[in-house]
Amino acid sequence: MKPRSRVTVIKLQVLLLMLVLSSCRSQRSNSAPTIEFTNVPPAAQGGDERVDTIAGRVRGSHPGEQIAIYAHSGPWWVQPDPDHPLVSIQSDSTWSTPTHLGFDYAALLVEPGYHPPITLDVTPTLGGLVTSVAIIRGSGSPTFSPTRALKFSGYDWAVRMVPSNRGGSENLYDPDNAWTDASGALHLRINRRSGLWYCAQIALTRSLGYGTYILRVRDVSHLEPAEVFSMYTFDEWHGDEYYREMDVEMSRWGDAADQNNAQYGIQPFYVPGNVDRFKAPAGPLTFTILWKSGSVTFTTTRSSHDGTAGSVVAEHEFTSGVPLPGQEKVKLQVYLVPSDKYPLQEGGEVVIDRFEYFP
Repeated sequence: MKPRSRVTVIKLQVLLLMLVLSSCRSQRSNSAPTIEFTNVPPAAQGGDERVDTIAGRVRGSHPGEQIAIYAHSGPWWVQPDPDHPLVSIQSDSTWSTPTHLGFDYAALLVEPGYHPPITLDVTPTLGGLVTSVAIIRGSGSPTFSPTRALKFSGYDWAVRMVPSNRGGSENLYDPDNAWTDASGALHLRINRRSGLWYCAQIALTRSLGYGTYILRVRDVSHLEPAEVFSMYTFDEWHGDEYYREMDVEMSRWGDAADQNNAQYGIQPFYVPGNVDRFKAPAGPLTFTILWKSGSVTFTTTRSSHDGTAGSVVAEHEFTSGVPLPGQEKVKLQVYLVPSDKYPLQEGGEVVIDRFEYFP
């Protein structure tokens, strides 16, 4: 080979090598950032009483980006709390924060200007100011919050003992606020101890699915504006299905001037037509939910002293957005909602004579 030809070949080889190296550098600089976990808390049902540390490392982040952490227990909850929703990335690319427990944990790499929602009903995903998402199961075998067993109307129920966010604010629960008397009737109470209000909730221990649900309740016209009595279905594992929630609720939602003190609803409540408000009279009432494929019909009737149904007070059928059966369970609950104008004064008690289900 002539010297000039040899020089030309060498130049071409050098040029090719430079192009390859440049391409590699370009691929590295344009590659998506990644998040890895170095410490994963236990898999457990959430609650204020248990906190652990979650930690990890980010590769490929840019200046100003931060980490948002979510724990999955029912909804996805931002961590460690809504007032501190973002975690700084250290100079060595690590991050760490306390977190309440959940069954799963999500770490989001977010650009400046991102404001994490307090809760998410569905699994966090990429998009907008979220540049990377990593999700991991909690460590160990899942553990659940403690409950107390209760028998009512021939069914097994679990009495709630830990706080919940029902009604848009945190409610505390005392298992002694749910009990059955000598006649078998269920009592659910809200009372105050040491300046704090304690509510009551029980949940069926199994799902029932399609069928007819009947609840015979004594007079609830005494409820204060900030009190709520609710019978509803709830599937904690399927936020993407709006938790399969369907509700019968007695409340004025903190507004004493509201003439309607009851409603039927399916989730999401913000969809027009998914809530039907009505006025429930004083005296014993029977609430019925007929749930079948493609429809759910709510009916409220007056109850006679012998427990038979009387005249119809209200009735409504939903045919759009009706959930399919899953892992939903019936819950019975009394709780309170925030009301600056009509805050809870005395508390109170709801008595339920019977719960029935027919497939």
